Amino acid sequence: MKALIVDDERLARKELISLLSVHEQIEVVGEAINVDDAFEKIKQLKPEVIFLDIQMPGKTGFELLEMLDHVPKVIFVTAYDEYALKAFEVNAMDYLLKPVQPERLEECLSKLISNETNSELKEEDILDRSDKLTYNDQVFVKDGEKCWFVKLQNVRFFESDGNYVKVFFGENKPMIHRSLNALEERLDSRHFFRASRKYIVNLSWIENIETWFNGGLVVHLKTGEKIEVSRRQSTKFKELMSL
Repeated sequence: MKALIVDDERLARKELISLLSVHEQIEVVGEAINVDDAFEKIKQLKPEVIFLDIQMPGKTGFELLEMLDHVPKVIFVTAYDEYALKAFEVNAMDYLLKPVQPERLEECLSKLISNETNSELKEEDILDRSDKLTYNDQVFVKDGEKCWFVKLQNVRFFESDGNYVKVFFGENKPMIHRSLNALEERLDSRHFFRASRKYIVNLSWIENIETWFNGGLVVHLKTGEKIEVSRRQSTKFKELMSL
């Protein structure tokens, strides 16, 4: 896996690179000294995993993730144990405390490689043909002090709320500062459908469909939630679902 090290401390970067050198599965392809540097190098080098410091001069590691459309796998490397535990849910990501211990790094990499092996796409990688986010991509969502790494397949639907969009997954519905139109352009239309001005729905979460009084449709999700498909979009939806 190609890796990028993002840390403003040169000695911390060199120490981590040295520790990673004994792990053949990881290839360090670059270093970044701050968020803006990392943003450019991620676009250029396309790493599969980034080792990311949280507290850096200027922008934080959180802000870097918010800037990215496609988030690589992320391992946080931080000196702030209490801060990391507060900011992230236990199963949402992994993090290493400075100074990094070789045993802890090995444990982290073992989990990383295992997850990568289990999530490999059997179909041709969609990113080779399109810059759209794929169904198996994960995105970073931050709302206040809570942060999540969410696979798009686990998002039931998106709901427009002014200049924000609510992201519905599990019991959560955090808000991101993005328009529904911009989000629609990035999503794979084979899996996500623009039901109306207000909603984009994940087709795999639909359990059944009913006709609505105004010529539109209502889709019932497996969770019991209902999403109205506008009359204008109903024709497209019927064609898509072969109704």
